[in-house]
Amino acid sequence: MLVASCLILQGFAIGAVLRVGGWESHHDYASPINSATGSQVLSSHSTMLSSAFQFILISLYLTSTLAASDFNWQKLTADTKLNWTSCYSSFQCSLGFASIAIVRLPSTSPKSQYRGPILFNPGGPGAAASTPSLGVSYSTPTISFFKTEAERRFLLPSAEIVIYPSLNASSNAVSKTWGDFGLLGQLALQSDAEHHLQHMSTDNIARDMLQITQAFGFEKLQYWGISYGSVLGATFATLFPDKVGRLMIDGVEDMDSYYSSNQTAMMVDVNGSLEAFFDGCNKAGPDICPFYAPSSSEIAEKLDALTSSIKEQPLPVVAPDSHGIVDFGFLRNVIFQSLFAPYDPAVGFVSLAQGLAALANGNATVLYGLIPVPSFECQTSPPPFHLNNFESYTTIACGDPVPVTDTVAQLEEYWLNAAKVSQFADLVSSSRVLCAGYKIHRPGRFQGPVGAKNTSVPLLLVGNTLDPATARAGALKTSKAFPGSVVLTQDSVGHTSLVAPSLCTYGHFRAYFVNGTLPAPGTVCPVDAELFPSASGNVTSKRRLPSVEEKRLLDAGREISSLMRRVVTSRAL
Repeated sequence: MLVASCLILQGFAIGAVLRVGGWESHHDYASPINSATGSQVLSSHSTMLSSAFQFILISLYLTSTLAASDFNWQKLTADTKLNWTSCYSSFQCSLGFASIAIVRLPSTSPKSQYRGPILFNPGGPGAAASTPSLGVSYSTPTISFFKTEAERRFLLPSAEIVIYPSLNASSNAVSKTWGDFGLLGQLALQSDAEHHLQHMSTDNIARDMLQITQAFGFEKLQYWGISYGSVLGATFATLFPDKVGRLMIDGVEDMDSYYSSNQTAMMVDVNGSLEAFFDGCNKAGPDICPFYAPSSSEIAEKLDALTSSIKEQPLPVVAPDSHGIVDFGFLRNVIFQSLFAPYDPAVGFVSLAQGLAALANGNATVLYGLIPVPSFECQTSPPPFHLNNFESYTTIACGDPVPVTDTVAQLEEYWLNAAKVSQFADLVSSSRVLCAGYKIHRPGRFQGPVGAKNTSVPLLLVGNTLDPATARAGALKTSKAFPGSVVLTQDSVGHTSLVAPSLCTYGHFRAYFVNGTLPAPGTVCPVDAELFPSASGNVTSKRRLPSVEEKRLLDAGREISSLMRRVVTSRAL
């Protein structure tokens, strides 16, 4: 049995957690695919995969709860050696030489069976997550564009929630957003007297990951990257192709698009994802989907009419812990967020349908509750260690690429062209407007292209059939840059494969990480979930009854999906 410990590097730059090992492996690593059902038939050795999910659950749980913990990082002293202190109940914490905050779950296995660290990155950059990066989250020197928390809330009221500015909210939305982000860019310059920000970059994080791996006595990286984590993984494989032990990237971005601050190519699945809502609602019927209409096109028309109505006449909401307005931008964000996690009971398609139906009847409270909003409370200046989503996202996502020098007119033209590809280009294109205001870039940083003629181990890339944030086309394109790599497709809607549980997908993950086995080219895995589930909610039983172990894996997969949703909803522009 090969088991290792869990290690977490706190920060935002990779937006990740780092897991050390976590595999229980036996002699039989690969289970066959049942050709009749398309599902993975898990052998008695699937306890290894359970361990894999334990590390993700631990990682994502810490990702979503570290900010609320009362552990005092300030009592730790930074050192070139990792000196461990008990923290977070059963974990251990340390600060590296650059005061990079690190958390680990110690292994209980003999040292002879230790297989090394697996770095896991749930995306961003800017998710409330853990990572080896100077200046972010619990690492120091801490970065903040703002002198006080009051200033942050005044200038960036959506910092704690996912609210992307809509460039279609008004006739001057682009120019106003450009001005707002230009101000924030000036604040970034003002806050960077010691010139730390230029060093927060993806290529530096890749170098950190290699050093971390080597510090644990291993020469080759084992890595699982999600969304932005795919950029980090592909960048690492480009810079260090001979240092790849296992490298799996999921929700793969178009790398050229990332390094040019042009997300248009990644939006090509957005319309299809929304159509999946219309089709699923229509097929589910009015009992399961309250926004039902006799045809998918009629549901689309209902949504267009509702959106136009809200744009003309927003609705106020007074909730127990907060209050606000459901306007055009808020409605657009709720719908877009639902496309990311359509299977999730809290924010997915079923909840979206309920919120839209209530909104059509004049009740905005249900829809308002689908995006977590901060409660109204007084906060003092930020502590030395704090979660800084906005700064982290901006510094990396805008500091990595070629500088954006667009004028307001050029940005207007950019998003209108992107709108020909995606119905939600008004939201996604705001990231380019943000980068137009950011002026800190390190000369000589890596800006692409990614690719390597040969990596020491082939890469595994994963893409959903419909992903509103990172279209599967990105995985196919990136795979061509790394000969020998394979793209595994999961037949699901949403952002990354973790959006829905799939025994088939899990089986391929296991085979790759344990012994490097890649799926056959063209492999497509079904999911064990439905967009509009029946009353029983048991999808797997429609093919066959799941074993006790499979049920445990599916339950873990659903919890992972829920935790991923919490990570996603902690991001904001």
